[in-house]
Amino acid sequence: MATRSVIVLAALVITVGAAATAHSGSDRTPPVTVDSSMTRVRALKGSPAPRSRLAELELVTVMYLGFDGRRHRGQIVVRRDLAREVAAIFRDLERLRFPIARVVPVSRYGWSDAASMAANNTSGFNYRRKPGQRGLSLHAFGSAVDINPKQNPYVLGRRSLPPGARHRPGVRGTIVDGPIVRAFTRRGWRWGGHFRGHKDWQHFDKPVRRATPRA
Repeated sequence: MATRSVIVLAALVITVGAAATAHSGSDRTPPVTVDSSMTRVRALKGSPAPRSRLAELELVTVMYLGFDGRRHRGQIVVRRDLAREVAAIFRDLERLRFPIARVVPVSRYGWSDAASMAANNTSGFNYRRKPGQRGLSLHAFGSAVDINPKQNPYVLGRRSLPPGARHRPGVRGTIVDGPIVRAFTRRGWRWGGHFRGHKDWQHFDKPVRRATPRA
């Protein structure tokens, strides 16, 4: 009887040890924090954009390094023909270990650019005008991306958006001319840090190219 108890106990120890090893192996895969898991319908719900514009858009899932040092998964809405390019750019940013606070469709913020910036949200499509102007922003076409607004504000004179934000090179998540910018510009995008008259440090865009009608 004693011998049988020893054998059972030994088998139990081996089983527990094997389970612990398997669990330890699975723990080597870093956990992913999901910041957004919307459907396309939810991501575009409530937008005042024309249906024809909405039909041109794609919901893109992207991976990125968060400020917490963990891997995050988010979503961004852009023009369909830019979807693969934007996904590739975010892969470059992750490889460069550039931290991003969150990437969530602006619909979560009621299509308010101010609320999205206040949450330090990286965003794409938003059917809105340019700050202080009547003309539509390239965000209204799904052709622009804003990254970490709190570290990379829009600045015109003494005015900054979001309010109180400052561009301080050297601070994590701040964009400066270098590899982060080149991830976009080598694919034909413009950076707002190169703008004259004002600086839009968070902003990258790729102008809409429409077919020229024949005479």
